[in-house]
Amino acid sequence: MDNDWDAVIIGGGVAGLSAAQMLGRSRRRTLVIDGGMPRNRSAAHMHGVLGQDGTPPADLLATGRTEARAYGVGFATGTVAHLADEGDRLAVTRDDGTIDTARAVVIATGIRDDLPDVPGLHEEWGRTVLHCPYCHGWEVAGRRLAVLATSPASLHQIELVRQLSDDVTVFAAQAFDEQSVVRLAARGVRTVSSPVREATGRDGALALTTTDGAEHVVDGLFTAGAPVLDLGFAAGLELARADAPGGPLIADLRGATSHPRVFAAGNAIAPFGNVPLSMGSGSMAGAGVNAMLVTEDFDRAAAERTALRNAGWEERYAAEDRFWSGRVNATTAAVVAELEPGTALDIGSGEGGDVVWLAEHGWRATGVDVSATAVRRAAELAASRGVDADFRVGDGAASLPGEFDLVLASFLHSWEPDFPRIRMLRDAGERVARGGRLLVVSHAAPPPWAREVPEHAPIMRTPDEELALLDLDPGSWRVELAEVRRREVTAPDGTPAHLDDGVLLLRRIG
Repeated sequence: MDNDWDAVIIGGGVAGLSAAQMLGRSRRRTLVIDGGMPRNRSAAHMHGVLGQDGTPPADLLATGRTEARAYGVGFATGTVAHLADEGDRLAVTRDDGTIDTARAVVIATGIRDDLPDVPGLHEEWGRTVLHCPYCHGWEVAGRRLAVLATSPASLHQIELVRQLSDDVTVFAAQAFDEQSVVRLAARGVRTVSSPVREATGRDGALALTTTDGAEHVVDGLFTAGAPVLDLGFAAGLELARADAPGGPLIADLRGATSHPRVFAAGNAIAPFGNVPLSMGSGSMAGAGVNAMLVTEDFDRAAAERTALRNAGWEERYAAEDRFWSGRVNATTAAVVAELEPGTALDIGSGEGGDVVWLAEHGWRATGVDVSATAVRRAAELAASRGVDADFRVGDGAASLPGEFDLVLASFLHSWEPDFPRIRMLRDAGERVARGGRLLVVSHAAPPPWAREVPEHAPIMRTPDEELALLDLDPGSWRVELAEVRRREVTAPDGTPAHLDDGVLLLRRIG
């Protein structure tokens, strides 16, 4: 259990920490695995981050870790070697062999910048060699600036840098087209065509030596490294990526990827995103994971509740040698007798009295019930009466495929307050073929001999009330009967009495 988590976040930069904060605040058991190599680690200060302008990136991360820990988030140092799908869990294998399991994973590993192959650039990266005019431009504005062009996309970077200074030189290892050259010259941008051979830091400036032997001293050099996403650990999940195979992960606004348990944030989905964008996407991914887990928690609870309810019915049937009389309900028989036989499905068929009667009257009838004991007894009843009827163990109409001319629900009630009667009746309607009918026969009122109605007695509604709750499309359904019928019975004390049966007969017309 120590290594089983609600969520594991791979990467502890601003995106990963923002996701961790949201998950911690949502009381999710969360682990952050971080290799300690954030993209902006070489920068002395951050800019363009509202409320944090000038803050060292390391300070922001330290604060983020402190905040996340306050909400119970755990941290582990290392990297992830493998990520595998194990059904309701993901297995996260660290580089030291430790295996964590998680219901969800957030990939926030960011990117690394593969700089142009020029000696000296790496040593000055984050100081005199820069990449983002918005992050670093103000600090070098009005000084001697240069751009090392790496692709046609560098034109946009050149234009941004020109906004910062009148003194801009472009080192173009590749020729620009004529229109681009004209645009650069119009703004006074100089172009050096000889490739840069070496970059050397010099007293806070940068000396660039080109292959023709010339030296150019500038105060700041902007360039764009190729973004590299190291996502080999997730290769087995075949996550959808833009510009496949090496592009960023594709995720929606919640950070959800093509795998239902994998979310992503930060530069893993937006390689050119800055700190605020990464923080925002991390926050959304954390909330997205929690929303997914919340839904799953409710789905599981509902499934467990259904299984418990179904087990209760099985225990109820198994406790008696026989539960019902085996005879058809008189109200059901009276309504169905007016219909042309065809295929029929009885949901909650119990010990099979209605299904056997249908089969005896020319219907190709199927019954479904949650109790295996009831289904076995129903099959025995059909055999004893010499009729061909099909009985299945299942939870309502949704558990069977196909369409039927008649779908029947007779007295589908329960003492449980959360019994999903209306949902089951809607599922029954989905199994009705065009031109077929849905017949719902129910208790419309307590028996007259009941002096007090128990607190948790089944809810008894009129047919009109149930019709309103079903909220069926009037363009697809026509009401043929919606009434309460009186049925003569014998009370427990042996005296004549009656019951009120609700009858709702609907025909599917569309």
